[in-house]
Amino acid sequence: MNLGKIIGRSALVLSAVGLMTLGEFSLAQAAGWQPTLKVGLLQGLKTVTLSVNQPCFLTVGKKKLAVTAGKDLVITRQGGNFQAQGKSLPGDKLELVSQDEKKAAALITKINGQSYRGGVELAAKGQGFTLINLALTEEYLKGVLPKEMPPSWPAEALKTQAVAARTFALKNRGRHAAEGFDLCPTTHCQVYEGLGAEYPQSDKAASDTKGEVLVYKDALIEATFHTDSGGMTENSEDVWGSFSPYLRAAEEVETNTHPWEKTIGLNEFGQKLAAKGLKVGSVKKINLSKLRVGHKDTDRSASGRVKELTVVGGSGTAKVSGNDMRSLFGLKSTLFDIELKGDKVIIKGYGWGHGLGMSQWGAKAYAAKKNYREILAHYYEGTNLKELY
Repeated sequence: MNLGKIIGRSALVLSAVGLMTLGEFSLAQAAGWQPTLKVGLLQGLKTVTLSVNQPCFLTVGKKKLAVTAGKDLVITRQGGNFQAQGKSLPGDKLELVSQDEKKAAALITKINGQSYRGGVELAAKGQGFTLINLALTEEYLKGVLPKEMPPSWPAEALKTQAVAARTFALKNRGRHAAEGFDLCPTTHCQVYEGLGAEYPQSDKAASDTKGEVLVYKDALIEATFHTDSGGMTENSEDVWGSFSPYLRAAEEVETNTHPWEKTIGLNEFGQKLAAKGLKVGSVKKINLSKLRVGHKDTDRSASGRVKELTVVGGSGTAKVSGNDMRSLFGLKSTLFDIELKGDKVIIKGYGWGHGLGMSQWGAKAYAAKKNYREILAHYYEGTNLKELY
């Protein structure tokens, strides 16, 4: 890669990653630099057992303890200090890193028997500590992709997921800054299970798109994604309440996908509304226009999702948003019809998730006729694909 390309990307890198000066970035880029992500794996620990596949240092302040490859290292927190190898280590932070920087990318750390790429940081918190995985972005992705999209899916779909997941991770660095790390390993951020989750097909999707991210006007986007749109994705303002120029309603190959149904007792329905402060008494009627995917109505968004419905009761009337319906009654999406039938409320819908950004099942369907660049452009309107590193 020539220096001209490096300098040409520096504005994006500096704004997106916020780590280096231009000169520092240029030197690091030549050495294959990529961002390190701090993933908070475990919190509230008092003890942990670690082992590594290569000689490492356990560092605290200016002190370094040699760690032998393949040998268990037990670390505890007692009396305000860390304890390891029979030594008391004053301080609030330990780092386990490779002794040879040239081999750091190949470091694997086993944490209570589960393997992760990269080193770890132990950060004191209260009477215990938080264990944080220090993973290079591409190594992190290997442990994410198979948990977010089945490795057996078409290669072009896997590539779209790789770009979206990479963009999401880098855009959301520092999401858990108050807890001392960047990202958590759950659905709140992205599911991450380390080395044991990896699959060759997912690894290839990551390597085929290495360093590629989605940007809008040279800034990383919120690359949201969901399981299935049900037939059409959503405009951001109808989910978040705010306009995003690249999160616009997009058509799918198929409609009425992932059908689902939920039946709720009429009394339970009224009680849950009342608990939300919507006290209408005994429910008599629910007003909502008929669902037509991709058709807007006064109470439905451009995709057909429920914006709000009206519940008429014996002692009042209340308007309930589609998002409140979803959270109150555990619905898979807001793309639904609703009816009263005797003493039951029957809800029938399609899709799974909030409907913003990329539909994973939709990407799978499009992969039969589009490449990953085309699929990403379809779901994230007006964005560009850039090589960050």
